[in-house]
Amino acid sequence: MARNLSPEQIPQGWKYELLDKVAERCSGHTPSKSIPGYWNGGIKWISLADTYRLDNGYIYDTDKKISHEGIQNSSAQLHPAETVVLSRDAGIGKSGVMAEPMAVSQHFIAWKCDNQEKMNSWFLYNWLQFHKSEFERQAVGSTIKTIGLPFFKKLKVVVPPYNEQRKIAKILSTWDKAISTTERLIDNSKQQKKALMQQLLTGKKRLLDDSGKPFEGEWEEVRLGDIARIYQPKTISQSKLTSTGYPVYGANGIIGKYSDFNHDTEQVAVTCRGSTCGVVNWTLPKSWITGNAMVVNLDANKECIKKFIYYLLSSSNLQYLITGSGQPQITGEIKNHKISLPNKGEQEKIAAVLINADKEIELLEHQLADLKQEKKALMQQLLTGKRRVKVDNEAVA
Repeated sequence: MARNLSPEQIPQGWKYELLDKVAERCSGHTPSKSIPGYWNGGIKWISLADTYRLDNGYIYDTDKKISHEGIQNSSAQLHPAETVVLSRDAGIGKSGVMAEPMAVSQHFIAWKCDNQEKMNSWFLYNWLQFHKSEFERQAVGSTIKTIGLPFFKKLKVVVPPYNEQRKIAKILSTWDKAISTTERLIDNSKQQKKALMQQLLTGKKRLLDDSGKPFEGEWEEVRLGDIARIYQPKTISQSKLTSTGYPVYGANGIIGKYSDFNHDTEQVAVTCRGSTCGVVNWTLPKSWITGNAMVVNLDANKECIKKFIYYLLSSSNLQYLITGSGQPQITGEIKNHKISLPNKGEQEKIAAVLINADKEIELLEHQLADLKQEKKALMQQLLTGKRRVKVDNEAVA
């Protein structure tokens, strides 16, 4: 399964081997849940509940823990740190590396690498990441898709000399660190924006006006329906959506394009149907908003700043407006939702601060996307041998 390589194209000095020949394949198991003594014993146990922890390099923690007694009385095994693990059921193809000794459930395959001569754990991790989409394609099953054990018994990998594996892994880890750092910066920026919204949109923190003095005065409580025209637009049939035209906003953002638009300017749209009921969207100009949203149209109100109302509603708890035991929905009662408004000048200043916060997050997200694309391109070069690395100060031919 060497992407873009046939056995005849393997670079000089590399091998095309069964993975079982260069790493020890290990399976997992679930101790009996009816025996309390097998659980909560402090041994980290990777299960389907931990799927979200994969694809991030090291796995540091698990949702559930088992005991030594649980291991001794089941087919579960305690695998050493640096063991590489891959999900073969839910989250198929997701992988990670154990940061400490752990066990796994039967939904995972694990490989112990010698990290000396045959296989480097981080080279294998990156190789698995590189072929993730192919693992997804191998899954079969009508209800729950899975990859059977026979597939892994026949799984072949390209194997460079060990020192070259280690160098390739080291180079790719540089991109992983940059990606991880950028992800943390995005998280921090989002937390800072959230804190700003809590302070600015409640009047707890007042900004400076154009004269350099803090804004003063009480905010006015108003009904949303008194400052905006609120309505539910006409829904477009899915069959009319195209790949060109104007963006169409549904319950979960842009769902396609259409030849016409029903809103010439940016709008505040509150999702009023489905699982995302209550989510507030900011739409592009010249777009079509469907009946899955309530439009809070402020075009005729010259005393309200649209973007301020967008941020204000985004930070509001609109869940109390949701009705319906089957399909959740928000009705015209949203007109009676009460908000507190400062004067127009303060609205402008608050909106400007939050717009800048969004721009910072957007810039970091673009940087993250670029880093991921760069790493993907580098993996394509390094993991196929199209680009060779230097080992011990000498280029590998």
